[in-house]
Amino acid sequence: MTMNEKESILVIDDELQIRRLLEITLSASGYKVLQSSTGKEGLVEAATLHPSLVILDLGLPDAEGVEILKKLREWYSKPVIVLSVRDSEKDIVSALDNGANDYLTKPFRSGELLARIRAALRSVNENPDSNFLVFDTLSIDLQNHVVRKNNEIVKLTSTEFLLLSLLARNDPATARGAEAGPSTARLRSKTGC
Repeated sequence: MTMNEKESILVIDDELQIRRLLEITLSASGYKVLQSSTGKEGLVEAATLHPSLVILDLGLPDAEGVEILKKLREWYSKPVIVLSVRDSEKDIVSALDNGANDYLTKPFRSGELLARIRAALRSVNENPDSNFLVFDTLSIDLQNHVVRKNNEIVKLTSTEFLLLSLLARNDPATARGAEAGPSTARLRSKTGC
């Protein structure tokens, strides 16, 4: 089994031919390929399936790709590679400034895309501590979606985990329980914060 066999990649692209090409290319390299043809569907897939990396097209039928990227970056911390026909400096800079880890234009070379994927995944795998948040007796494993309080697993729904991880990354004081509003009461009761 290669390292890639456990890695999943979500392709968000409205072009069926591109999705098929990427599925063949990525599968042949040992990756599990997930697909979405719209931005909204892609956000749902990313939230429920937790891919190791996202490949995102900017020209989607239901939303602008940069807007999908912004929404994705509100909670998704793994690599995002933009794969788009748009080749202007403005589009590339906008995507990178809004959270893309890399940008590749169509038409693309498969070998180069695979190398960029390996590099992006390597940077995540070389820094595994970035997948963990620790607050006193509460630890959050962002990659495996596991929360522990006093070293015991806390059972959370997907929505609760998403909220907790967002709070923990963006407002650590609230994640620890300081001055939290009524909307966090259920999370507090489950996590003991």
